[in-house]
Amino acid sequence: MDAVLYVCATRSGQPLGLAEQRAVEEGHSFAEKHGLRIKAQISDPYGEPNPCRRSGWLRVREMAERGEIGAVLTRWPNAVSPVSELRNPELDYLGRHGAQLFFTWAPLSAVAGGGGAR
Repeated sequence: MDAVLYVCATRSGQPLGLAEQRAVEEGHSFAEKHGLRIKAQISDPYGEPNPCRRSGWLRVREMAERGEIGAVLTRWPNAVSPVSELRNPELDYLGRHGAQLFFTWAPLSAVAGGGGAR
């Protein structure tokens, strides 16, 4: 299954940080472990709570709309949004377009039985 790796970990204007590096490493490891092909890696700067105001997230949505991906990999829920009222509709949106969100951070992926958000 094709997937996109979505990274939203470094604040705008700051150099690549350890959180972003780990998000990328964990995403690739998760994909390999679960037989997923990362079709694209998309990054946004961290800080904007509304994912629909981020150009990278809008690309993720477009890929799901076009049926290009079946999975979105991200390190943790806050990468989508730290506000559940903004995050949960995005999970529904992806699902309506046949894409599932997976969290790649080990403690979350273990709890969710493979990292699935649903």
